[in-house]
Amino acid sequence: MRNEQRGAQRTGQQTGQQTGQQTGQQTGQQSGQHGERRGEQGTEPPVRGRRGGRHYRETFFIVGEGGAGRVVETGGGRARGREATEEDRKNLFRFSRLSRAKGHQISEELRVKLARAMTTGTPDSDSAPGVPAGYTYLGQFVDHDLTMDATEAALGESVTVEELEQGRSPSLDLDSLYGLGPGRAGAGYGGAAGPAAGPGGFYAPGGRLKTGSTVGVGLPANFPPANDDQPGFDLPRAGEAGGPTKAGRRTPLIPDLRNDENLIVAQTHLAFIHFHNRVVDELERRRVPAARRFAAARELVVKHYQWMLRTDFLPRIVDEEIVESVFTGGRRYFEVPVGGRPGRFPGVGPGHRPTMPIEFSVAAYRVGHSMIRRRYEWNRVFSSTGPNGAAPLVALFRFTGVSGNLSPGLGDDLNDPESGTLLRLPSNWTTDFRRLYDFTAAGRPDLAVPAAEFNLAQRIDTLLVDPLATLPTGSFGGRGAPVPDPLHLNLAYRNLARAAMVELATGPQLAREMGIEPLTAEQILTGDGGAPLGTLTEAERAELVAHTPLWFYVLREAEVNPKQPGRLTGVGGHLVAEVFHRAIEGSRDSIVRDPRWRPTLPARRKGGFTMPDLLLYAFEGRADLLNPLGDGPIPAP
Repeated sequence: MRNEQRGAQRTGQQTGQQTGQQTGQQTGQQSGQHGERRGEQGTEPPVRGRRGGRHYRETFFIVGEGGAGRVVETGGGRARGREATEEDRKNLFRFSRLSRAKGHQISEELRVKLARAMTTGTPDSDSAPGVPAGYTYLGQFVDHDLTMDATEAALGESVTVEELEQGRSPSLDLDSLYGLGPGRAGAGYGGAAGPAAGPGGFYAPGGRLKTGSTVGVGLPANFPPANDDQPGFDLPRAGEAGGPTKAGRRTPLIPDLRNDENLIVAQTHLAFIHFHNRVVDELERRRVPAARRFAAARELVVKHYQWMLRTDFLPRIVDEEIVESVFTGGRRYFEVPVGGRPGRFPGVGPGHRPTMPIEFSVAAYRVGHSMIRRRYEWNRVFSSTGPNGAAPLVALFRFTGVSGNLSPGLGDDLNDPESGTLLRLPSNWTTDFRRLYDFTAAGRPDLAVPAAEFNLAQRIDTLLVDPLATLPTGSFGGRGAPVPDPLHLNLAYRNLARAAMVELATGPQLAREMGIEPLTAEQILTGDGGAPLGTLTEAERAELVAHTPLWFYVLREAEVNPKQPGRLTGVGGHLVAEVFHRAIEGSRDSIVRDPRWRPTLPARRKGGFTMPDLLLYAFEGRADLLNPLGDGPIPAP
């Protein structure tokens, strides 16, 4: 690793003048051309199973369909279905259908018109009340946790039946952070779709997790926070252990490589590494025996994480009354416990593993696509008041090891994994978490930034920022894949087409089955400041009202929500809240199964715990760790 660091240091200094201007300003030009690399793995839960390439071929094992279960494979614009084999039932991630019937799909012509209407390039619409933009990517981190199969990271090790069943079911227990734990995953790294083994894995001695170091670069000149290496501010990377290729050496040493697909989710993962390590330090200080320390730390971390999701994250994207009803009164629709609240949907008995409804995976939890921004006030260097302008989202994908090449450059091909010069995150791209989360709510007004430098998520509605109409091919087909038809680069079209391929239930259909008041024709067709549908013919309007695609429907529900505009409600709200509840219930450590548990780590409010509380604890409450580049104008060279 030392040799790799020295090489990267030299490369960084040589290209330092490019690191700001070519990515902050010139990448902005690329943003309009190539689209913001939000990709198929934005904040939607990536479907899991066997895949060809990365994110391209998707496999759904749908439990109980046709008796023994059915496997649906999508790819190349079409779907193929077959009866599940015994191997499928043992090895594939467990999906299910909430609806009792498949849905009637809209025509291809209408699907195309709807996708284009959703990506028309209308003005930005910040959430109100404002949702800090960090929660968009916390949502992506969460969906990777929901769909992480830790047994894939075992790299040939013996896996118990219990571990196998747990790993193939959705849960919220931070498998994407921990893998199978020290001593099990420590012999290798990679996880989902990752490379083979690498020495040392992602665990450090004492049950801690490794962190990496950024590499100092030359821009801004004579500015030590950017010019020097910054230990602890990048994910750990393979370095020379990753083999002879640049892509191999950039590989993050984490269980789930999807958490290095954009810089915000990568830095979120890094924050959770620091959170875990701080908890281990505290338990060591309390003299918890070494043999018990990791398990105790993991339980503490997971339960605080679940509490934060239930009380801080979910109420920001879902109607608060629905969240409270589900977590205090139980589920009504999805895998309702036998003997629980009566309803129209089949129940589950004690010990049954959770499944993931495809209505959640393919539609309801893809709400994050509407929350992304075109640009981000990133840090002191890359902001509207800094020397290089605010960061276009495409730059935040460039500075990763999985989707990008960690390197500045104009004209290089991000579809080429061997492009670029750097092997670690440049120090001038470290995160200022104060711009992504509101620390004043956690009792730290000293960590506030001016309103113009704070990032709010976009409102949840039926609009996506227009660069998502032209996704880069690497975001869904794997690097080096042929460029598809331009229509297939449109994220809205891809979401709608995928739902059609799996014959997903429609919004009105699911509303009827759930006994929820459906949207009116006027609400579906007109909405409230969302996708304009004035170009539809009368026949297309009638078709859309009768068979509204579920993803569009749940976004429209949020858009016209009269109580809490921009939050999921109705079908979408119940789907998301109940899947979260079931996933927490089915986790190894669970605040649902331990209802008297309350947070014990420091927080602004006793018995509470929010994402800002988590970050403050992880980074010791220090401004220089939450914002390593500092404040104020960049000193003149």
